[in-house]
Amino acid sequence: MPTIAVLETGRPPSALQPDHGDYPSMFADLLGDAFQTRSFDVQAGDLPEPAAFDGAIITGSAAGVYEDHAWIPPLLDWIRDARGQTRLVGVCFGHQAMAQALGGRVEKSGSGWSVGLHRYRVVEVQPWMALAPAEIALSASHQDQVVARPADARVILASDFTPFAGLAWGDDAMSLQPHPEFTRAFTGALVEGRRGRIEDVVVNRAVSSLRAEDDRAVVGDWIRRFLAT
Repeated sequence: MPTIAVLETGRPPSALQPDHGDYPSMFADLLGDAFQTRSFDVQAGDLPEPAAFDGAIITGSAAGVYEDHAWIPPLLDWIRDARGQTRLVGVCFGHQAMAQALGGRVEKSGSGWSVGLHRYRVVEVQPWMALAPAEIALSASHQDQVVARPADARVILASDFTPFAGLAWGDDAMSLQPHPEFTRAFTGALVEGRRGRIEDVVVNRAVSSLRAEDDRAVVGDWIRRFLAT
């Protein structure tokens, strides 16, 4: 059974955790019973030995990779060191951290918040994509974006709002800006809790978007196949 390190770089709002869990539990649910997971509190300085795991997932966070937090430089160093020692998956903040660590650049987007169910073009089909539709729909929740990709990264997902929504390096590292681990119920609760921080018109549009079906099952299968390769 593959053993996956989940690098917990942030937590959901405490009011949502009793019903929806934390980020490590969301990823454990997404991966299913064929994987064993162990979580590491990155903000507390807890980082795994890369070669001791079959893969690692770097979670989302409310922090920005460019912010002055003591735990971020060691994480970026860890990503550079772990590349080639284990399979890497980054999601949202994890996607941005991988891009920043490996030669890209992340900034707060001038386009504002991306929340709700967003659609992304599959730009380049990968071997671990058993099913690769032309477009996928996943939950999004971010202001920051990768604005310059690392030179050796391939763009695998894109949208007009998020041109570098999915990246891949070689055959052992990949990252996604949207959240395959988020259920639509969690995304809806998260965005409703941000009224006041986010304009009502944006929140209302996001909540309305969540009436459509998402592609969590498709992308969850991608990640499982990638980590099991």
